[in-house]
Amino acid sequence: MPAEQRRLSLLARSALASSLALVAFLGITGFVLEHAYYEGALTAQSQRLQSYLYAYLARFDVRRDGRLIPPDTVPDPDFDRPGSGLYAVVTGSEGQYWASRSARGRGLGFRTGLSPGERRFQGPIPSAVGKVFLLSLGVAWDVPGHSALHLSFHIAESDAGFESQIDAFQHTLVLWLSGLGLALLVMQQLLLRWSLWPLRRVRQELRAVQRGESEQLSMDYPKELSGLTRGLNTFIESERQNLLRQRNTLADLAHSLKTPLAVIRARFETDGRDSKANEDVLEQVQRMDDLVAYQLSRASISGRATFAAPLNVAQQAEALVRSLEKVYVQKRVLCEFDIDEEARFFGEQGDLLELLGNLIENAFKWSRRRVWVTARPLHVPGALREGLELIVEDDGPGIPDDQVELLLQRGVRGDERVQGHGVGLSIVQNLVASYHANLRVDRSETLGGARFSVRIDPVS
Repeated sequence: MPAEQRRLSLLARSALASSLALVAFLGITGFVLEHAYYEGALTAQSQRLQSYLYAYLARFDVRRDGRLIPPDTVPDPDFDRPGSGLYAVVTGSEGQYWASRSARGRGLGFRTGLSPGERRFQGPIPSAVGKVFLLSLGVAWDVPGHSALHLSFHIAESDAGFESQIDAFQHTLVLWLSGLGLALLVMQQLLLRWSLWPLRRVRQELRAVQRGESEQLSMDYPKELSGLTRGLNTFIESERQNLLRQRNTLADLAHSLKTPLAVIRARFETDGRDSKANEDVLEQVQRMDDLVAYQLSRASISGRATFAAPLNVAQQAEALVRSLEKVYVQKRVLCEFDIDEEARFFGEQGDLLELLGNLIENAFKWSRRRVWVTARPLHVPGALREGLELIVEDDGPGIPDDQVELLLQRGVRGDERVQGHGVGLSIVQNLVASYHANLRVDRSETLGGARFSVRIDPVS
């Protein structure tokens, strides 16, 4: 794939960069929110267990002999329901032990003694009933007539409810962040398209100028682009003015050279005494005249232009053939067309007339009775402007295969080429080179004579 096709557009670059930034932002936001929610849920869990523990402290009592007096009521009915996931255990320094109905026979093993006032929250930790959150508090219980009794209160709760709460929050968080991210991406694309619309307008208008549909870019652009469009318009106008100035200069040069040559020829034809010398000088004058005409035609070729109006090939070809039919009226040549109405030549009209004129005139000159002109557009998806294929065939003697290579050889002067294919074909080859096109010469399968094929590829 060509390098220019691999480059991302400004819209794609902006969309990719902002999308990555948005994904990173939402990811960090989700992580922070989840962590904050987890810490908050953990604190709430600790406070709930603490409320149960303080409720048991308020309901418990101790006999004079140090035995525990269980509470008549429990802070929550789940403490009396086996397998509820909510457990209470009280242990003492003198072997006292009490467990809620939900904890009996479960082998929880909460027998760790804590110093008075020591508070410990853990979880989730493994236990005989699965992972639980455990809150423990050490208490020094004063008993009349007895030394202070050290008790440890343990309240535990299964982590199932906590985990389901976290899972529900994570699911909701992902759902909302995904929806928010999608909405922001759509809004971002709309904003980017709106922001970059002036650049797309510049591209569209520049394509219109290159196709010849418009002469220059409009000027109603934001200030960031107004300098660019003004510079492009100046460049377009400068290119046109330079081309016109070069052509005028060449035309003046032609007139300046042709007049002295004509005077020299006339003087030698009328006043010369040495006929042999006159013939030699006149021959060289004629040669100079031919070379001036050839080089002038070659220099006036504009070549492929960035900003060129499309020309209808059918109209130009028909006008040329009508003129040539008058010149070669005695041969009664039948010229047939197979020209697509959509065929367009993107360049100067003079270049098209030179190209078609030389090829068709060459075919008229060497044909017996028939000439066939074909033109069709070359389409490529996404191309800036279409290409063109021109084919001119005749039923003449054709060009020997061993002479084709010499005919297409570059750097050979017109008078050294195959006989009959001189300066005209030289101009054709110069035109083909200036438009980065291809010229092929072979034998016509339809008419049997020479076939000249010119292919101008589409511009991407």
